Amino acid sequence: MTMPPIVSRDEWLTARKDLLAKEKEFTKARDALSAQRRRLPMVEVTKDYVFEGAKGNVSLLDLFEGRRQLLVYHFMWRFDEGQGCPSCSYVIDNLGHLSHLHARDTSFAVVTRGPFSEADAFRKRMGWDVPWFSSHGSDFNYDFDVSLDPAVKPPVYNFQPFDVDQPGEGPGLSAFIRDESRVFHTYSTYARGLDALVGTYQYLDFTAFGRQEVHEDSPEGWPQTPPMGWLRHHDKY
Repeated sequence: MTMPPIVSRDEWLTARKDLLAKEKEFTKARDALSAQRRRLPMVEVTKDYVFEGAKGNVSLLDLFEGRRQLLVYHFMWRFDEGQGCPSCSYVIDNLGHLSHLHARDTSFAVVTRGPFSEADAFRKRMGWDVPWFSSHGSDFNYDFDVSLDPAVKPPVYNFQPFDVDQPGEGPGLSAFIRDESRVFHTYSTYARGLDALVGTYQYLDFTAFGRQEVHEDSPEGWPQTPPMGWLRHHDKY
């Protein structure tokens, strides 16, 4: 296995400071992008979606739990296995304590199209206490382009037409804000836009070998495997 080159401390410090200058440029660019995101317009949600939760059927407004903002993670369900997909499970494993979001008047909920009884059993198996709901039987997943079925509507994923010949699922995150009882959709992100949700990846980015996935531009000989091909449910490693 190839290892990083060995240099003196002074040589390392010079290279590290050069990288630090680029990291600062990236931070400023990220801040500017976030500022632009905060200035996006919004769309009112007028459809009456129904979700099943631990206390029965609830509305999208109910998911706010009285707070001003709401983040919904669109969780992919494997209907043939009766369990959630490992990659979405990876995202939820990396979710921090919700009290910090609550302190900023923001609620968080997971919504999956899997039947609630199966989904809730899976949640308990994983040891999660995050608010968990099923959109099974509603249009919610299709309207937010995370359930893809040509028989329902032309598939779109990550805001682009998506070529699928059979039903499928994709992950995503959507943000909402409410004004009293009116709910508005402010933002959604998909695919690599979800990267920031995965703290494990952020930690691995600080290491010499990185995420160890083939899409990374790493020196020859670095350990690499297909993206997320190494993932398991955390009780299956």
